[in-house]
Amino acid sequence: MSDALDSPLDPTPYDALLLLSFGGPEGPDDVVPFLENVTRGRGIPKERLKEVGQHYFLFGGVSPINDQNRALLDALRKDFADHGLDLPVYWGNRNWAPYLTDTLRDLTRAGHRRVLTLATSAYASYSGCRQYRENLADALRTLQEEGVEPPRVDKLRHYFNHPGFVRPMVDGVLESLADLPEEVRDGAHLAFTTHSIPTAAADTSGPVADHGDGGAYVRQHLDVARVIVDAVRAETGVDHPWELVYQSRSGAPHIPWLEPDICDHLQERHEAGAPAVVMVPIGFVSDHMEVLYDLDTEATAKAAELGLPVRRSATVGADPRFAAAVRELVLERAATESGRAVTPCALGALGAGHDLCPVGCCPARTPKPAAAGADSPFV
Repeated sequence: MSDALDSPLDPTPYDALLLLSFGGPEGPDDVVPFLENVTRGRGIPKERLKEVGQHYFLFGGVSPINDQNRALLDALRKDFADHGLDLPVYWGNRNWAPYLTDTLRDLTRAGHRRVLTLATSAYASYSGCRQYRENLADALRTLQEEGVEPPRVDKLRHYFNHPGFVRPMVDGVLESLADLPEEVRDGAHLAFTTHSIPTAAADTSGPVADHGDGGAYVRQHLDVARVIVDAVRAETGVDHPWELVYQSRSGAPHIPWLEPDICDHLQERHEAGAPAVVMVPIGFVSDHMEVLYDLDTEATAKAAELGLPVRRSATVGADPRFAAAVRELVLERAATESGRAVTPCALGALGAGHDLCPVGCCPARTPKPAAAGADSPFV
C-alpha cells in the first residue's frame, strides 16, 4: 500500500458503502417466490421451480447466504470502527429482502450522495459483475421515476487476488490437509472449484482485450489457484497436484458450459489413483447454497460412494482479514478518486484489476444499461 493509505482514514468522496449480494430464501414459503425473482422473464413454470427448490427444502427452505451477509456486515462495521473509518455500511440484495432498490432509496433519504459498492462476487463475468451493475442501473432508474435524484454509485474492483481474500483460503486448505489421514495427506489432490458458466460467457468475460479462451473469468481463477498452491507448498514442503473444476451448472444440456464438473473430476481422480482430494471453493465468498449442496452434499456423497477421502476447505466468509481487505479497497478507491497516489495491493501474475469496468466488458446477450462502469448512464 502507498503512503496515501497510512494517513488518517478518509473515504472522501464516498459517504457510504453498499454490500450488494444475491439474496436467498429464509423459509419454505420463500423458496418459490425467490426462484421466481431469480428467473423472472424466462417463463419457467412454477412446478419446475418447485423441483429446482428441492435443494433449499433439504435445508428447511433457508439459504445460508443472508446470515452470512449479516455476519460480514458486522465484521465490516467492527473493522471500520476499530480503525477509525467513518463510513456507514448498508446491505441490499438482487433477488430477496432487503432489496437493492429499497436500500438505495433508504441511502438517498439518509442524505448519501456518493456510494461505493462491494459485490459478493470476486471475479469478472456477466453473472458475477455486469449483472450486478445492471441491477444497480435498474434500481437507480426506479428512483428517478419516483422523482428522487439517485446517488452516484461506483463499484470496488475485483478482489479475487487481494491478500485479505487469498490468505484465508490458503489457511482453509492447510486445515483441510491436516484433517486428512496422514497416509493420504501428502498425495492429496486439490480441486479448485467455481461456478460453471456458459463457455460463451466465459470467453467474453473481462475487458475486450481478455476475451477468448475462457476470458478473464478462467484466467483469474487459475491465477488465484497458483498463488494458493505456491503458498501451500511453502508451508508444507509438498507440491500437491491440482486442477480448476466447476460446479452448479444450471443451463440447458445443449449449451456448452465450463467443465469438468466436480463429481466427474472426483471419479477421474479416483480412477487415476489419487489417494484423497481437497475441494477448494475459490469461486465463492461464503458457504451459500451451491457450497452446501453441490460440494458438502452431492460431491461428498460421490466421494463416499467411491471410497475416496475428501475434505472441503473453508470459504472466506466474514474472516477479519477479508473485512480489513475491504477497508483497504475502499481507501484505495477513495485515494484514486481524490487524485492521491496509491499502489493497489494484489497477489499473483495478473495484478490489480480496473476500477471502472470498460465498455464491452462482460457483455450481456441482450444489451442493457449498467451502472458503475465507463458506459454508465448515471454519472
